[in-house]
Amino acid sequence: MAGYGDTKQDHLRRLRRIEGQTRGLQRMVEDDKYCIDILTQVSAATSALQSFALSLLEEHLAHCVAEATRNGGPEAQEKIKEASDAIARLVRS
Repeated sequence: MAGYGDTKQDHLRRLRRIEGQTRGLQRMVEDDKYCIDILTQVSAATSALQSFALSLLEEHLAHCVAEATRNGGPEAQEKIKEASDAIARLVRS
């Protein structure tokens, strides 16, 4: 089971909301809305996606990484490296 298994429906709801924001951006461009208004909505969608990513990362650390470190061995080191790489990607984005 994935680390987010208990909150899967919450995550799906958040992603649907973000998808709606993205569709709204498409409509704004189609309707020739003011650039700054579009950029404001881009910022909101970006923040929502970043918030989702952080929530998912937190669950990954609490479930997948914690379990691997309890078990020890090479899997633990692999999960820690994987999480560290994911954090680095989020920081760069």
